[in-house]
Amino acid sequence: MLAAVAVRQDPDDPLSGLELREVPGPVAPADWAVVRVVAAALNHHDLWTLRGVGHPADRLPMVLGCDAAGIDEDGNEVVIHPVIGDPAAGGGDETLDPGRALLSERHDGAFAELVCVPRRNLVPKPASLSFEEVACLPVAWLTAYRMLFTQARIRPGDRVLVQGAGGGVATAAIALARGAGATVYATSRSAAKRAAALELGAHVVVPPGARLPERVDAVVETVGEATWAHSLKSLRPGGTIVVAGATSGPDPAADLNRVFYLQQRVLGSTGGTRDEFVRLLRFLDSSGIRPRIDRVLPLARIHEGFRAMLDGELTGKVVVRPG
Repeated sequence: MLAAVAVRQDPDDPLSGLELREVPGPVAPADWAVVRVVAAALNHHDLWTLRGVGHPADRLPMVLGCDAAGIDEDGNEVVIHPVIGDPAAGGGDETLDPGRALLSERHDGAFAELVCVPRRNLVPKPASLSFEEVACLPVAWLTAYRMLFTQARIRPGDRVLVQGAGGGVATAAIALARGAGATVYATSRSAAKRAAALELGAHVVVPPGARLPERVDAVVETVGEATWAHSLKSLRPGGTIVVAGATSGPDPAADLNRVFYLQQRVLGSTGGTRDEFVRLLRFLDSSGIRPRIDRVLPLARIHEGFRAMLDGELTGKVVVRPG
């Protein structure tokens, strides 16, 4: 079968290590299932793998792709929960399993005609969402859902700041927080991305570091060093910052005096559980919220999609169809 495979890593030219090649079809072990992939979405995680960030070279070659939906062996339409882990090993939460892995980290991913995953990772696809739409959700949207509703525990009427509005998690967080009845503030260096954030549902969008009209109850933080001071200063006493990334650097000045004196909470968040994924799908099904798709390409043109991602030309997700 045709697959997009990471064969080497290059931090300066990541796409040079991505090859389209024929690979053997997967064989499912006990309690695993083979899914015919209908749609798979590109994710920055794929580029990090190709750059050699967080993915040991000795795991290559590896079929990439952690966001996907398709049809299982029984003909059911499914979307794949991307966290492969054991809930029991994480105290009931597979994201806390020390041995967890995202699809395409230790097991071949979904940029192929077929993908093999644990049967528990198959989640029924809501009929109201297309294959292309649900393929956009597993990583970025699930991460945003957990940050907002499990970690920050936002409620209707809360005020939320989303840093770095152009990113995938940030984009999802804007739409989900607005859909949940929160007042949403967002930041971006780009005027075009600020305009896009307003279209997605943000009430106010400002350049990074700009003073907000009010302090917020929660901050969605995926940028790190460049926005950390602003996140702390924008947060009300007793409020919560949820961190799921640090794209600008992991070591900002902590400002612990502010944290303890104002009793601010700083929580880490990674991925999401299968149960959270089911609830995310129900939320979108009932609310009408949908991910924005920039383009749909055949798998054979996947390099074109990644090039657009690298060049910053996208206003939504890139989805590929292997068939």
